[in-house]
Amino acid sequence: MTMPSNRYEPRFGPVLRNGRVLFRLWAPKQRRVGLQLEQRAYSMQSHGGWHSLSVAADFGARYRFVLEDGVRVPDPASRFQPEDIHGPSELIDPAAYRWRNSGWRGRAWHETVLYELHIGTFTPEGTFSSAAKRLGYLKELGVTAIQLMPVADFPGRRNWGYDGVLPFAPDAAYGRPEQLKAFIDEAHGLGLSVLLDVVYNHYGAEGNYLPLYAPIFTERHRTPWGPAINYDDEGSAEIRAFTIENVLYWLEEFHLDGLRFDAVHEIRDAGAFHLLAEIRATVGSAIGNRPVHLVLENEENSAEWLDRPRGGTPAFTAQWNDDVHHGLHVAVTREDAGYYADYARRPELLGRALAQGFAFQGETMAYRGSSRGQPSAHLPPDAFVSFLQNHDQIGNRAFGDRIHHHHPLGAVKAAAATYLLAPQIPMLFQGEEWAASTPFTFFCDVEGELADAVRKGRRDEFSRFPEYADPQVRETIPDPVSEQTFRSAKLLWPERKFSPHADMLGWYRRILSVRAARIVPLIPTLPQAGHYRVGENGIVDVLWQSTNETMLRVVLNLGDMPKRMQEAIKGQPIWIEGHWEGATLGAWTTIWTIETPNEPA
Repeated sequence: MTMPSNRYEPRFGPVLRNGRVLFRLWAPKQRRVGLQLEQRAYSMQSHGGWHSLSVAADFGARYRFVLEDGVRVPDPASRFQPEDIHGPSELIDPAAYRWRNSGWRGRAWHETVLYELHIGTFTPEGTFSSAAKRLGYLKELGVTAIQLMPVADFPGRRNWGYDGVLPFAPDAAYGRPEQLKAFIDEAHGLGLSVLLDVVYNHYGAEGNYLPLYAPIFTERHRTPWGPAINYDDEGSAEIRAFTIENVLYWLEEFHLDGLRFDAVHEIRDAGAFHLLAEIRATVGSAIGNRPVHLVLENEENSAEWLDRPRGGTPAFTAQWNDDVHHGLHVAVTREDAGYYADYARRPELLGRALAQGFAFQGETMAYRGSSRGQPSAHLPPDAFVSFLQNHDQIGNRAFGDRIHHHHPLGAVKAAAATYLLAPQIPMLFQGEEWAASTPFTFFCDVEGELADAVRKGRRDEFSRFPEYADPQVRETIPDPVSEQTFRSAKLLWPERKFSPHADMLGWYRRILSVRAARIVPLIPTLPQAGHYRVGENGIVDVLWQSTNETMLRVVLNLGDMPKRMQEAIKGQPIWIEGHWEGATLGAWTTIWTIETPNEPA
């Protein structure tokens, strides 16, 4: 048995040394810890909060740690849990998979067209292997990068992935670690990058044994899930190291091209060196031979994490831009409940989000009752990921309905054409490209009191919306614990061959080919934000000027009535969605133009 020569030296989880396996557990709350390896029991040596034992073992063997009170727990750094989160961990050979595309060196960020997918619902089988068979389709569509929703081991057989408790173990419901590697390998062979969504702001409610033996949480900070993960209190050094090692594990052992960090505003760290800064510095020093894209979700819209130092590497590559989504969504739907109220009937916020990234750059947001965001006009467009649909914006709706389920495809196309050709990085959500009929509702697989709490919490969440004020109406919201809710979210692949789905799929292929040919080459020449203006009639006009004087422009009428423009459109139209005649824009019209130097007006 041989181990790979990684660029980092793992401290957590088993490692082969001198023909024997060294098992390790950091458990400072436990004076003694045992090891159960298959049917044999061992006592581990203890020193400085660590418990370790070197013993002969074969790959494939199953093991657990035994605490002082007899509780048997999986390895928190388990590489695989064949019997789910409460079962034994399996000793995995990290060198077992033979990479076919080991020479892959990634793709430049500005070329990225992201496609967010959930392994369990992307295909009927819901596995890494079945998803790998669809990668050729995604390349043909015009996608260049896959964004996987979290795969870290979660309770049961179905979950969005944000309730993970064993961050190193791909969930067995999707397949083995080698099958995830094969998925990534296949993607690289097709020229597709792969990013993984990771969650470092909380652990799931079921199966997290860490508090039994380590100071994993701190009361110094609170989050929506309770006490925060301890990144700055007593004992935090090893917890920070555990998280950072997980980052390197995914990037190194699985050859991933990047990570998307979930809700970093809930990573509470008041120390001198924030965890995010340490992650960025560690990745930069450990992986230098290929581009690694680190993408944030950050409700606070903190531009400082995205700053581009002159001649240096940005702190983080990009951030999901909810502001573009909200502006497009309210334009199409006219919804004004909840956080949408701050964007409704305010097209100037959409213009600002398209041009500068953040719509709120320090102003008060009424829904929050506080200020939000930082100035972002100094950042280039590709510091932001824009979208019309994603797992949150669909799945956090009561019935998981997609925007095209209730609104005309003409309106949806006008909104989609806006973000798909913008110089920000576009992201599609699985099935969006063929106007999938399936919803994507929140689902999980838990039992007993926790299941009751999840059902109640899901329905109570919507009680503040007028349309769900009646308890009987809330009872119609799909049960998140039901297997049927999960199955209803699975894509129906045959439907993409029939109208109107086939027509929509053809439309997405055409517009993404225009992006590849006309927009992608321009992005490196757009070092700063664009300029926007909004007419009294609500027409949004955004202009980006490149370093070679080329002008990229979009003019939008995201409304159901024709409107007159204040200024004639110049340049060469590269995409017209809707209707344009003279100075009049038809309803639901988006026009993209490029004006090159010396081009006649």
